[in-house]
Amino acid sequence: MQISLFDTTLRDGTQMEGVSLSVDDKLKIARMLDAFGVHYIEGGWPASNPKDNDFFRRARDLGLKRAKLTAFGSTRKVKVRAEDDPNLRAIIEAGTPAVSIFGKSWLLHVTQVLRATPEDNLAMIRDSVEFLKKNGKDVVYDAEHFFDGFRADPDYALATLRAAAEAGADWIALCDTNGGSLPSFVTEATRRVRAEVQAPLGIHAHNDGDMAVANTLAAVEAGCAHVQGTINGLGERCGNANLISVIPALQLKMGHACVAEDKLRQLTELSRTVSEIANMRPDPHAPYVGVSAFAHKGGVHVAAVERVAESYEHVPPEKVGNLRHVVISELSGRGNVRVRAAELGLATNGVEQELVARIKDKENVGYQYEAAGGSFELLVRRSRPDYAPPFEVHDVVLISERRYGHETFVEATVKLRVDGEILHVVAEGDGPVNALDGAMRKALMPRYPSLKEIHLTDYKVRIIDPERATAARTRVLLEATHGDEQWTTIGVSDNVIEASSEALVDSLELYLARNRDR
Repeated sequence: MQISLFDTTLRDGTQMEGVSLSVDDKLKIARMLDAFGVHYIEGGWPASNPKDNDFFRRARDLGLKRAKLTAFGSTRKVKVRAEDDPNLRAIIEAGTPAVSIFGKSWLLHVTQVLRATPEDNLAMIRDSVEFLKKNGKDVVYDAEHFFDGFRADPDYALATLRAAAEAGADWIALCDTNGGSLPSFVTEATRRVRAEVQAPLGIHAHNDGDMAVANTLAAVEAGCAHVQGTINGLGERCGNANLISVIPALQLKMGHACVAEDKLRQLTELSRTVSEIANMRPDPHAPYVGVSAFAHKGGVHVAAVERVAESYEHVPPEKVGNLRHVVISELSGRGNVRVRAAELGLATNGVEQELVARIKDKENVGYQYEAAGGSFELLVRRSRPDYAPPFEVHDVVLISERRYGHETFVEATVKLRVDGEILHVVAEGDGPVNALDGAMRKALMPRYPSLKEIHLTDYKVRIIDPERATAARTRVLLEATHGDEQWTTIGVSDNVIEASSEALVDSLELYLARNRDR
């Protein structure tokens, strides 16, 4: 079955607390959604704010190739003719080929929120849909609070759907607006609708009960062919159904057609780009697209995946544009080390067991190679019998001094051996790590001038055993970059300066070792 995808990231998604998209942001996302292959892009509510009006004005020049841009609004107001209703007029003036309007399905809302009679509400639904159809629009009718309304009074809830269907709605979306329904009830209610209402059906699920994706899939199994949701599950309160999870489930697991296969392979890129535009950190554990979605840590798992990938993967990661990777930790087995090293282009040459033992010993005292891939790579490189370090550290001296009336003064002195020559240099810095970095570079750059292109981009310090107070062990993670390359190294010690020095030395040595092998 072909599924009609209706994306409401630009409207319902922006109702999430902390999410705000500029008009330019919305235009960028709209282009991406169209290229990805969604069928409807709900751009906003033109009657509600100037930003959405500006978006629809500028969106006329987008030149969408597949998706129908959709303006959102409500049914007409009580005792106002549809043609005179300012909300409906604004939807028409937005100039979109499709519109979506919501109406009430729950008598609680009809009588206590709208202060209307049940008959008035049915007329409002019918009149609004008819008016929009007369103006040449594709109409998606959102039956707001349908499942709550069906639970309270199924006959009336079904009557609201019939009113929309008889007026010519192209799609009727059953809305779990409060997000509290369970899949079994969604299935039951949708099947009843399917049997009694002659109109194409859709589903719009919120995630307040952490069931939005499950409820969406249940509704499709029960007869819905139109699916509404947002990228990454953005939306009011706990969010909407996450299309990033819904689409591959429908296509790869249930056999429905959503987007072209080559577009599905762009799923991970779409998810992460929208997160960046919305200024949100991508969830590393997000199903299908998170960086940890196909990460294997346990030794038994890795051994199995190395033989048969599907033994611990529910779909091939490349189908959704993601990657498999192996995590190194105290739970690792030989397979973890062998596979992770191979991903780095390195051979372990039969010393996997020795590497595993060393990793477990180091992690027992506070190292964390899962977060420090650079230091793991260096462990593998150092295990090779022919490995020669590009430099050796003999002495490190740090002086931090503050005298009355003067700023703190920090000086680092390092003694290194490079190609058999002893180098003894001094450098000042803004702090101990900065001074140490300066001294190391000052000593090494005459031999390795490319080090000037290395940038330290992050420095994290964590106390491992705080109960020891000032005697606690410290873990330092240092992140460095060179162009598009990025790596993280680790140091652990009772002395934060020693831990920092270890992480810094590893960072510089790894870059030089890589550069030498090219």
